[in-house]
Amino acid sequence: MLNNRDIEKSLILLGKRLEIEGNEIFNIVVCGGSALIITGLITGRMFTKDVDLVGLGYKDLTGKLQVRECRELPKTLEKAVRQVARDLGLEDNWLNTDPTSLVRFGLPDGFTERLQLKTYGKLLNVYFTGRTDQIFFKLYAAVDQGPGKHVDDLRELSPADEEIESAAKWAMKHDVSENFRNILKDMLRKLGYDQVAERI
Repeated sequence: MLNNRDIEKSLILLGKRLEIEGNEIFNIVVCGGSALIITGLITGRMFTKDVDLVGLGYKDLTGKLQVRECRELPKTLEKAVRQVARDLGLEDNWLNTDPTSLVRFGLPDGFTERLQLKTYGKLLNVYFTGRTDQIFFKLYAAVDQGPGKHVDDLRELSPADEEIESAAKWAMKHDVSENFRNILKDMLRKLGYDQVAERI
């Protein structure tokens, strides 16, 4: 399990490894527990098992950051990630690409404007997901995976009614099934959002 210090150490070393491997700048977009810990959005979460990757960031012609799905890491980045794993005794997939499927279905409106940037050396920019988007992702994950860390994180983020309603509507675009909607409504009621559950 990784704590704040472990996450920082792994990202600092990843930045150094990228400088050894070449001169390509990587912009990675991170969500989940590691982002919550690093940004200090919650204090109850002290550990996480990995660093969740939403995708890779690229600047468009206007200079605006765009996020692309990244199921497979670019070779230079993958090599550096594996070397960090060996150096620090981490799992090979400590930079977890599973959440990158979120990009395919559409990130929340304004997602990139809410990202928090932190640099690790000359070649690694890490964009941590903001509070609003963590609420969106955590609600979706809580419904998809059931009670546990995602529900705990949601409770600590303490969304207002309008925030949780926006998150619920976004989540239903990712899974349009009636079963998902029913589970979502039930979870909202258990979290104390009865009126929101009635509206969706």
